[in-house]
Amino acid sequence: LAGRGVAAVLALPRSRRELLLMDFLAAALEIPVLSLLDTRGLLPVRAQSPFHFHMDRQSSLETLVEVVVSILQANDWHETHLVLCHPWDVSGFLSLWAHRSQLLLRTILDLGYLDEHRASRHLQQHREHFRALSSPVLVLGCDLQRARLVFRMAEESGLLPQELHWVLGSPLSTSELQTEGLPLGLLAYGELNPPPLELFIQDAVELVSRAIGSASRTRPGPAVLHTTVNCSSGHPAGGEAPGLILSRLLSNTSFHGRTGPVRVQSSRLLRPEQRFHVWRLQRDPRGAPAWGTVGSWHRGRLELQEGARQSQRHGPGEAASGTRRRLRVVTLVEHPFVFTREVDEDESCPVGQLCLDPGTNDSAVLDALFEELGAGNGSVPRAYKKCCYGYCIDLLEKLAEDLSFAFELYIVGDGKYGAWKNGRWTGLVGDLLSGTAHMAVTSFSINSARSKVIDFTSPFFSTSLGILVRTKDTASPIGAFMWPLHWTMWVGIFVALHMTALFLTLYEWKSPYGMTPLGRNRMKIFSYSSALNLCYAILFGRTVSSKTPKCCTGRFLMNLWAIFCLLVLSSYTANLAAVMVGDKTFEELSGIHDPKLHHPSQGFCFGTVWESSAEEYIKKSFPEMHEHMRRHNVPNTPAGITMLKTEPPKLNAFIMDKSLLDYEVSIDSDCKLLTVGKPFAIEGYGIGLPQNSALTSNISKLISWYKSSGFIDLLHDKWYKMVPCGKRVLAVTE
Repeated sequence: LAGRGVAAVLALPRSRRELLLMDFLAAALEIPVLSLLDTRGLLPVRAQSPFHFHMDRQSSLETLVEVVVSILQANDWHETHLVLCHPWDVSGFLSLWAHRSQLLLRTILDLGYLDEHRASRHLQQHREHFRALSSPVLVLGCDLQRARLVFRMAEESGLLPQELHWVLGSPLSTSELQTEGLPLGLLAYGELNPPPLELFIQDAVELVSRAIGSASRTRPGPAVLHTTVNCSSGHPAGGEAPGLILSRLLSNTSFHGRTGPVRVQSSRLLRPEQRFHVWRLQRDPRGAPAWGTVGSWHRGRLELQEGARQSQRHGPGEAASGTRRRLRVVTLVEHPFVFTREVDEDESCPVGQLCLDPGTNDSAVLDALFEELGAGNGSVPRAYKKCCYGYCIDLLEKLAEDLSFAFELYIVGDGKYGAWKNGRWTGLVGDLLSGTAHMAVTSFSINSARSKVIDFTSPFFSTSLGILVRTKDTASPIGAFMWPLHWTMWVGIFVALHMTALFLTLYEWKSPYGMTPLGRNRMKIFSYSSALNLCYAILFGRTVSSKTPKCCTGRFLMNLWAIFCLLVLSSYTANLAAVMVGDKTFEELSGIHDPKLHHPSQGFCFGTVWESSAEEYIKKSFPEMHEHMRRHNVPNTPAGITMLKTEPPKLNAFIMDKSLLDYEVSIDSDCKLLTVGKPFAIEGYGIGLPQNSALTSNISKLISWYKSSGFIDLLHDKWYKMVPCGKRVLAVTE
């Protein structure tokens, strides 16, 4: 390093001793040194030399302290106990803690300089420390093996680990999230995809390159670029050390590197874009321990899911489980996903869940109503109380059971799914954005516009958009008996009848055995009228008094005519029943691209539900069609069905989610509703949550489990297979 031409040094110290050596070397040689640190292996010290820069590969100690303090403060914990497992200089950590936080650190149990055997013996000798602990306990610098030792010793001392709130103070990777030997309720955090070492090296090299480039522009010349001196020489008198110039330029350099935005602050390279996820050990739907995401930390801000906070502080003899977290859930009535009915006389619900329908989305009003409802003083108006049940309510009850939360249920005030109107979001989306509700559970379609402002779980129901029409019964006119056969067929039949009669007459008169005056003394004569009488009798299948031909040729022709009449009558009677019961007609639409929708004729009306995903899709994909139909749109699905079934109908077609239309077809007692056309705009129903909600991933995992275990299929069978009209084959016109 004493040779010329070295601009900076990149170091990877593996211990505190090596880190101090790099600090001494940088000061002695006046060479900028960039040390890539792994905070899991050593506790960084503040650089004493202006030539020494630290870059944390994992996370800076300051960042880790901020994350831990944010978790403790979010849970309303004002003091904590510290268990230290790594041989760090704890005084540096304590000074940083005191500078960044007002939280009180009570007891310090230092296991850093002890191996596992000595640490186990030390814990056995100091069991009284565990008995005196109160929640929470911060386990800092411990790998999972050492943390399990602490939990086991706590249990052997007579204190169940579940009785305390434990927090792992060092970040974990997703591969380290194990469950064996760890207590339920344990909190941990870490980055999902930390950058590899190669990217840190590239960013460090780029930092030096940018600083050298700045130096060459401000002070061109080799003196700036060759910064190294030997151990005995100094820099020229009156001049500034080249290494100090480069160090100052390094301190003023910032850029967006491979690991994200990089800047230097107090001789430390910072990565301000780090995002941490907070996990908690809990039980999965099968009752097995599993890690679940409960929050995220980014840019100094911690966002915990509603109900994830553990504000109760427990002593050794107190229950640690606490009360179940309570979420406020908004829904929208849409059959069969959500039904409502009046409460019983005692204001209870024999089926489903009690929900409120106050007709408002004012958070203060809802808070007051639910507070009064919880107090049980009967001050909530009876008109507001409903019983909610259906597909989505069953799903919500299952989620509440598996995730251990309670919920307050209310119906959205404006009755809308949600759209951007007049500079704000309405309906379900608006309630989630304003914080009025923590979750939206109904037939909530996932689309791109909504997904930009709120989070959706994975879909629990797949559907598409469809078109619903009504069949019309028309009275049959007096000539309807001729409809089974085409008019050309009728003409052909009667022409053939008269030609057959003519040939029967000719054959009979030309035969020596015929019924003619020239025959063998016949008393009767077979005339053309006799032939017509016989042919008509055979055609209509009626027995009448008639003369039969005597010649063999005539009789053969008569039998051919009889076979022909049998075939004609069979075809006629097969189609006659449909005519006799009346003709059913409906609007034949091939789908969303049908010309009747894009170029509607006078009097052809169709619509959908306001601010629904169907309207959003048509508005975005077919603006001209939306312009025609928007004056015919309706507030909800039942209103559209009513307009379709009125006499005369106010709508000729109704466009909406096919899952909802299929259900309306199945419960139509008159069997007059019909879905037509090819399905379009495939979509899914998901549970809506505020953005970055930690509940999203947990609920999505449960929904995937429900699908694979058959629970979703059971819900579908329960709410869809119930009435006779549902068995009818739906018409699809091409």
